[in-house]
Amino acid sequence: MTAITIALVDDHRVVTRSLKAYLESFPDLRIAGIAASGEELLERVDQWKPQVILQDLLMPGGMDGIETTRRVLERAPSVKVIALTASMDDERMMGVLRAGAIGYIRKDAEPETLLAAVRAVAQGRTLHRSLGEQAHSTGPAPPDDLTPREVEVLRQLALGLANKEIAHAPSISEETVKSHVGNVLGKLHVENRSQAIVQALKRRLVKLEELS
Repeated sequence: MTAITIALVDDHRVVTRSLKAYLESFPDLRIAGIAASGEELLERVDQWKPQVILQDLLMPGGMDGIETTRRVLERAPSVKVIALTASMDDERMMGVLRAGAIGYIRKDAEPETLLAAVRAVAQGRTLHRSLGEQAHSTGPAPPDDLTPREVEVLRQLALGLANKEIAHAPSISEETVKSHVGNVLGKLHVENRSQAIVQALKRRLVKLEELS
Protein backbone atom coordinates (compact mmCIF):
# COMPACT_ATOMS: atom_id res chain seq x y z
CA MET A 1 0.00 0.00 0.00
CA THR A 2 1.32 3.43 -0.97
CA ALA A 3 0.92 5.89 1.88
CA ILE A 4 -0.73 9.28 1.43
CA THR A 5 1.95 11.96 1.88
CA ILE A 6 1.03 14.99 3.96
CA ALA A 7 2.70 18.30 4.80
CA LEU A 8 1.77 20.07 8.04
CA VAL A 9 1.98 23.86 8.28
CA ASP A 10 1.51 25.48 11.69
CA ASP A 11 3.75 27.58 13.91
CA HIS A 12 2.64 25.76 17.08
CA ARG A 13 4.96 22.77 17.59
CA VAL A 14 2.57 21.04 19.96
CA VAL A 15 -0.07 21.05 17.22
CA THR A 16 2.20 19.69 14.50
CA ARG A 17 3.78 17.05 16.75
CA SER A 18 0.37 15.85 17.90
CA LEU A 19 -1.00 15.83 14.37
CA LYS A 20 2.03 13.91 13.14
CA ALA A 21 1.70 11.31 15.90
CA TYR A 22 -2.04 10.94 15.30
CA LEU A 23 -1.97 10.73 11.51
CA GLU A 24 1.05 8.42 11.35
CA SER A 25 -0.71 6.00 13.71
CA PHE A 26 -2.58 4.96 10.55
CA PRO A 27 -0.48 2.89 8.12
CA ASP A 28 -1.87 4.61 5.01
CA LEU A 29 -0.64 8.07 6.05
CA ARG A 30 2.87 9.55 6.17
CA ILE A 31 4.06 13.03 7.10
CA ALA A 32 6.40 14.23 4.38
CA GLY A 33 7.40 17.41 6.19
CA ILE A 34 6.49 20.05 8.76
CA ALA A 35 6.72 23.80 8.19
CA ALA A 36 6.25 26.61 10.69
CA SER A 37 5.34 29.26 8.10
CA GLY A 38 4.12 29.71 4.55
CA GLU A 39 7.58 30.79 3.48
CA GLU A 40 9.12 27.58 4.80
CA LEU A 41 6.48 25.48 3.06
CA LEU A 42 7.23 27.12 -0.29
CA GLU A 43 10.94 26.44 0.20
CA ARG A 44 10.37 22.74 0.88
CA VAL A 45 7.25 21.74 -1.07
CA ASP A 46 9.19 20.63 -4.17
CA GLN A 47 11.36 18.41 -1.99
CA TRP A 48 8.51 16.96 0.09
CA LYS A 49 6.05 16.46 -2.80
CA PRO A 50 3.00 16.11 -0.53
CA GLN A 51 -0.36 15.00 -1.86
CA VAL A 52 -2.21 16.85 0.89
CA ILE A 53 -1.31 19.98 2.86
CA LEU A 54 -2.92 20.67 6.24
CA GLN A 55 -2.33 24.35 6.83
CA ASP A 56 -3.19 26.83 9.54
CA LEU A 57 -4.91 29.96 8.28
CA LEU A 58 -3.14 32.31 10.67
CA MET A 59 0.65 32.06 10.57
CA PRO A 60 3.63 34.29 11.35
CA GLY A 61 5.72 35.88 8.65
CA GLY A 62 4.74 37.84 5.60
CA MET A 63 2.21 35.34 4.23
CA ASP A 64 -1.03 34.21 5.74
CA GLY A 65 -2.77 30.95 4.85
CA ILE A 66 -4.61 32.51 1.93
CA GLU A 67 -1.49 33.79 0.17
CA THR A 68 0.39 30.58 0.98
CA THR A 69 -2.38 28.51 -0.60
CA ARG A 70 -2.33 30.64 -3.73
CA ARG A 71 1.43 30.43 -4.15
CA VAL A 72 1.81 26.74 -3.37
CA LEU A 73 -0.89 25.83 -5.90
CA GLU A 74 0.87 27.89 -8.55
CA ARG A 75 3.95 25.76 -7.93
CA ALA A 76 2.22 22.41 -7.34
CA PRO A 77 -1.32 22.55 -8.78
CA SER A 78 -2.09 18.90 -8.02
CA VAL A 79 -1.66 19.36 -4.24
CA LYS A 80 -4.85 19.36 -2.16
CA VAL A 81 -4.88 22.07 0.50
CA ILE A 82 -7.08 21.78 3.59
CA ALA A 83 -7.13 24.86 5.81
CA LEU A 84 -7.20 24.48 9.60
CA THR A 85 -8.82 27.27 11.58
CA ALA A 86 -9.66 28.06 15.18
CA SER A 87 -12.17 30.79 14.32
CA MET A 88 -15.04 31.32 11.91
CA ASP A 89 -14.02 34.44 10.00
CA ASP A 90 -16.21 34.29 6.88
CA GLU A 91 -13.93 36.61 4.92
CA ARG A 92 -10.88 34.44 5.56
CA MET A 93 -12.82 31.24 4.87
CA MET A 94 -14.01 32.48 1.50
CA GLY A 95 -10.55 33.88 0.77
CA VAL A 96 -8.77 30.55 1.23
CA LEU A 97 -11.40 28.76 -0.86
CA ARG A 98 -11.02 31.30 -3.66
CA ALA A 99 -7.24 30.79 -3.43
CA GLY A 100 -7.80 27.11 -4.24
CA ALA A 101 -8.14 25.25 -0.95
CA ILE A 102 -10.30 22.15 -1.21
CA GLY A 103 -12.02 23.00 2.06
CA TYR A 104 -11.46 23.99 5.66
CA ILE A 105 -11.75 22.25 9.01
CA ARG A 106 -12.16 23.81 12.40
CA LYS A 107 -9.54 22.89 14.98
CA ASP A 108 -12.29 21.86 17.38
CA ALA A 109 -13.58 19.23 14.93
CA GLU A 110 -13.32 15.57 15.85
CA PRO A 111 -10.02 13.94 14.79
CA GLU A 112 -11.99 11.43 12.71
CA THR A 113 -13.31 14.33 10.61
CA LEU A 114 -9.78 15.42 9.74
CA LEU A 115 -8.75 11.84 9.02
CA ALA A 116 -11.71 11.30 6.68
CA ALA A 117 -11.00 14.58 4.89
CA VAL A 118 -7.35 13.73 4.22
CA ARG A 119 -8.25 10.33 2.80
CA ALA A 120 -11.08 11.74 0.71
CA VAL A 121 -9.09 14.48 -1.01
CA ALA A 122 -6.13 12.16 -1.61
CA GLN A 123 -8.51 9.86 -3.49
CA GLY A 124 -9.80 12.72 -5.60
CA ARG A 125 -13.14 13.08 -3.87
CA THR A 126 -14.64 16.46 -3.16
CA LEU A 127 -15.36 17.71 0.34
CA HIS A 128 -18.11 19.64 1.93
CA ARG A 129 -16.18 22.92 2.06
CA SER A 130 -16.69 23.27 5.82
CA LEU A 131 -16.35 19.73 7.10
CA GLY A 132 -15.11 21.07 10.39
CA GLU A 133 -18.52 22.55 11.16
CA GLN A 134 -20.20 19.16 11.17
CA ALA A 135 -21.07 18.36 14.76
CA HIS A 136 -20.88 14.96 16.34
CA SER A 137 -23.61 14.15 18.81
CA THR A 138 -21.62 11.47 20.57
CA GLY A 139 -19.40 12.31 23.53
CA PRO A 140 -15.85 11.21 24.19
CA ALA A 141 -15.13 7.53 23.74
CA PRO A 142 -14.77 5.50 26.94
CA PRO A 143 -11.22 6.01 28.23
CA ASP A 144 -10.48 2.36 29.06
CA ASP A 145 -11.44 2.55 32.78
CA LEU A 146 -9.12 5.47 33.48
CA THR A 147 -9.94 7.23 36.73
CA PRO A 148 -10.99 10.91 36.56
CA ARG A 149 -7.53 11.93 37.77
CA GLU A 150 -5.85 9.74 35.12
CA VAL A 151 -8.08 11.26 32.42
CA GLU A 152 -6.93 14.72 33.52
CA VAL A 153 -3.29 13.60 33.54
CA LEU A 154 -3.71 12.27 30.00
CA ARG A 155 -5.18 15.61 28.90
CA GLN A 156 -2.25 17.45 30.48
CA LEU A 157 0.20 15.13 28.71
CA ALA A 158 -1.51 15.85 25.40
CA LEU A 159 -1.20 19.58 26.08
CA GLY A 160 2.57 19.16 26.38
CA LEU A 161 3.00 19.60 30.14
CA ALA A 162 5.92 17.95 31.93
CA ASN A 163 5.40 15.90 35.10
CA LYS A 164 6.50 18.81 37.30
CA GLU A 165 3.96 21.14 35.64
CA ILE A 166 1.18 18.55 35.95
CA ALA A 167 1.98 18.14 39.64
CA HIS A 168 1.74 21.88 40.26
CA ALA A 169 -1.88 22.27 39.07
CA PRO A 170 -3.62 19.80 41.44
CA SER A 171 -0.94 20.23 44.13
CA ILE A 172 0.24 16.63 44.15
CA SER A 173 3.77 15.30 44.23
CA GLU A 174 5.78 14.66 41.10
CA GLU A 175 6.16 11.03 42.19
CA THR A 176 2.37 10.69 42.28
CA VAL A 177 2.17 12.15 38.78
CA LYS A 178 4.75 9.64 37.57
CA SER A 179 2.58 6.88 39.03
CA HIS A 180 -0.50 8.24 37.26
CA VAL A 181 1.41 8.51 33.98
CA GLY A 182 2.55 4.90 34.31
CA ASN A 183 -1.03 3.79 34.96
CA VAL A 184 -2.29 5.74 31.94
CA LEU A 185 0.32 4.23 29.62
CA GLY A 186 -0.45 0.75 30.93
CA LYS A 187 -4.22 1.04 30.61
CA LEU A 188 -3.95 2.48 27.09
CA HIS A 189 -1.40 -0.19 26.08
CA VAL A 190 1.07 2.40 24.81
CA GLU A 191 4.79 2.82 25.41
CA ASN A 192 5.36 6.58 25.54
CA ARG A 193 3.82 10.04 25.72
CA SER A 194 3.54 10.47 21.94
CA GLN A 195 1.45 7.33 21.68
CA ALA A 196 -0.65 8.51 24.64
CA ILE A 197 -1.37 11.79 22.83
CA VAL A 198 -2.59 9.79 19.82
CA GLN A 199 -4.99 7.92 22.08
CA ALA A 200 -6.18 11.16 23.68
CA LEU A 201 -7.06 12.52 20.24
CA LYS A 202 -8.71 9.30 19.13
CA ARG A 203 -10.83 9.22 22.28
CA ARG A 204 -11.72 12.89 21.88
CA LEU A 205 -10.38 13.74 25.33
CA VAL A 206 -8.54 16.67 23.78
CA LYS A 207 -9.18 18.72 20.65
CA LEU A 208 -6.72 20.21 18.20
CA GLU A 209 -7.92 23.68 19.17
CA GLU A 210 -6.74 23.08 22.74
CA LEU A 211 -3.25 22.15 21.52
CA SER A 212 -2.72 25.55 19.91
